[in-house]
Amino acid sequence: MTRPSYIFTSESVSEGHPDKVADRISDVVVDAFLEQAPEARVACETMVTTNRIILAGEVRANSKEQTKQILQSLEPKVREAIKDIGYDQKGFSWKKAKFSNHLHGQSAQIAQGVDSSEKKDEGAGDQGIMFGYATDETPELMPATLQYSHNILHRLAALRHAGTLEALEPDAKSQVTLLYENGVPTQVLSIVVSHQHKRRIEGKIATSKRMLDLIRPHILPLFPEGMITRKTQWHVNPTGRFEIGGPDGDCGLTGRKIIVDTYGGAAPHGGGAFSGKDPTKVDRSAAYACRYLAKNVVAAGLAKKCTIQIGYAIGVAKPLSFYVDLHGADTIDPALLEKALPEMMGGCTPRAIREHLGLNRPIYARTAAYGHFGRQPDNEGGFSWEKTDLAVALSKLG
Repeated sequence: MTRPSYIFTSESVSEGHPDKVADRISDVVVDAFLEQAPEARVACETMVTTNRIILAGEVRANSKEQTKQILQSLEPKVREAIKDIGYDQKGFSWKKAKFSNHLHGQSAQIAQGVDSSEKKDEGAGDQGIMFGYATDETPELMPATLQYSHNILHRLAALRHAGTLEALEPDAKSQVTLLYENGVPTQVLSIVVSHQHKRRIEGKIATSKRMLDLIRPHILPLFPEGMITRKTQWHVNPTGRFEIGGPDGDCGLTGRKIIVDTYGGAAPHGGGAFSGKDPTKVDRSAAYACRYLAKNVVAAGLAKKCTIQIGYAIGVAKPLSFYVDLHGADTIDPALLEKALPEMMGGCTPRAIREHLGLNRPIYARTAAYGHFGRQPDNEGGFSWEKTDLAVALSKLG
């Protein structure tokens, strides 16, 4: 049984964190292929370090010629993404960084696991387990510790891009610790922000105190009134100055921030990363489906929290398992949902998920920072898994 009172912490990282730069680039590659070939296969890994960008992995478009053309188009797209993040530093510049592309054709033996079943229904691109989670702690139905951590960095990035906080550079991390009483977040115990900055803030040498004074007024409005108190501890750049950051300060790799990408540690994780993978990879698409279904269960009022697990075998379309945990809610038998929820998505086969959520579109670069969940669905089909269009039907099951 869940403890009624406890302390919990989650972290987030900004779009300029080295691992997030790598995630963004990998998803730019996914979008480039899906834009030209909606059924493309992509498994892209990116490494970024001091003025170097390295791509590797497997890809496949509609033909070898089309695959070659898309590969040749990637470098300017990647550089534009880095420019958009804000990197034009001596140690990592969108203009000067060396670019190496080692992407190659997908293994036929891997492809056959998906393609051999296409006349019936495509199989899963790999084995694995995926989780989805939702909680009524926030309007986004996300864990509060993670949502607030995301909100801090998202807000500071917006102000940096707008030129309001010119002293800030792209690399940053945040962490929020909350006190939960009777299962409800009631107080912010600590806020940690480590943010890369220019040498000077308003003409003076940057210090932890000056950084705190700079960003604190923009963070306070992000929390419900009364949650931040005089007892709240603030740790802003606690090690001192943070001038060297991004890929120049730390090597970045795709897929190293899977807890930041999902639920901040408040729910289980199957272990698979999202970025750089086309939606035939169930690591990505089935995790989105699990979040979608869990969110609709909570939005329907059937539970305050919902965790869903789904399992697949490579080349097999039908899920091996589908599990629902309502965390003690007695409004409905979880077994009823375990039967009803997959049926609402065509049995949760990989193709049914992709079609239901419209995943074969170039919508992934925008997911690479500030979480794949808890976001607003957009007009181009991005974050379709955040819709609550099943809630009305589900509420009638209770």
